[in-house]
This record gives sequence, C-alpha cells and structure tokens, in this order.
Amino acid sequence: NSPEAVAQAVKTRFALWYGQWFLDKTEGTPWIQSVLGKQKPETYNLAIRKRILETRGVKSILSFNTTVNTTTRRVQFFAEIDTIYGTTTVTSEA
Repeated sequence: NSPEAVAQAVKTRFALWYGQWFLDKTEGTPWIQSVLGKQKPETYNLAIRKRILETRGVKSILSFNTTVNTTTRRVQFFAEIDTIYGTTTVTSEA
C-alpha cells in the first residue's frame, strides 16, 4: 500500500466509462456525458475531480489543473492528491 497504488486506482477508475459495467450502469467516468465534445471547463473539471475524490484512499485534491490542446482536441488532467499513505500525482488525458 502506497500513494502510487492509490494513483493507479484513480487511473483504473478513469478507464471505466460511465454505463459500461454490467453490474452497475451508474458507475464509471462520464467521458461522453461530461468531458468529451464541446463541454465547458467547469463541467469536465467537476466530473474529473469528483471521480478522483470518490476513489478509495484519496483524502483530498491538493492541486488540480487541466490543459486543452485545440490542435489535437485533447484535454490533459494533472492532480496532486493527498492519500491515506501520503501525497502523489495523477495525470490523464482524454
């Protein structure tokens, strides 16, 4: 058990798209509903922050930043999180 293990759990949770788990259709990251497409930054930032905070072992988000690349149409997320084991960082791209 380490901060990096919690960061990996966050990334694993990002990999599950909303509605794709047959046991719970309400579980998953709302990529289509809240992140991809012409979403406002407030909308996708809230969705990603919520997903991070709901991960077991995460106590809080210490810093959070997003970068939009209009050429590639990608959004990069960076978060420094405080876990029950210490602090670590998480990065992801959508």
